[in-house]
Amino acid sequence: MSRGRLVVGNWKMNPATIDDAMTLARSVAAMPHGPADVGVAPPAIALRAVADALRGSVVAVYAQDVHWEESGAYTGQLSVAMLHGLAAGSIVGHSEVRRDQGDDDARVAKKLARVLSAGMRAILCVGETESQFASDETEAVLRRQIDRDLMEVPGVTAERLVVAYEPVWAIGTGRPATGAHASGAARTIRAALRIRGVPADDIRILYGGSVSRSTVGEFASAEGIDGALVGGASLKPDEFGAIVQAFGS
Repeated sequence: MSRGRLVVGNWKMNPATIDDAMTLARSVAAMPHGPADVGVAPPAIALRAVADALRGSVVAVYAQDVHWEESGAYTGQLSVAMLHGLAAGSIVGHSEVRRDQGDDDARVAKKLARVLSAGMRAILCVGETESQFASDETEAVLRRQIDRDLMEVPGVTAERLVVAYEPVWAIGTGRPATGAHASGAARTIRAALRIRGVPADDIRILYGGSVSRSTVGEFASAEGIDGALVGGASLKPDEFGAIVQAFGS
């Protein structure tokens, strides 16, 4: 079954200025993409500028996070209403947001439900910590996260949901998982999605965690992996372009 390939660059708290973000966005738009779908997730302050810079291109824009309420006293947060016209969707449940902002699975579930109910695409991030990996708990963690994160989301479609497997111990460490480990995680995720009544075979699963030009080949050929959620390497157009091309070949 061909689910299509997707590569998304998560810029995190980079680059330093809005002008730099626009320049980076234009560089991404200008690079060859092949058949892979491509997206970028700039910082919130640069969302409008990046969306304008990419308007008319095939590169989609995503928010890095979103709140589950439509409006209210939620300092520093973004609602889905604010994203309309700027972003195709949002990353939800990234490990850094879970870590730094206290997002547990209950909060992630509410965010996921809000994004999907608004007709936008959600990139749901799941993955185990280093201690969980060392204790051979990867499968249990992934099953638990999928089960709890989708609790409030009926009728999920493959067009709206993407799952990113990001082992926390591999993010930003230069120590990626193996292709075999990523494939095993993808099988576990799809099994958990089926239990939730989701069309698992149609859902794209991305790998994230120290993806680079030198490591991407292993994941591009890994069974069950349909693309990548790329961190630091997405800030370097040539490096990001090589990753996109690996998934587009």
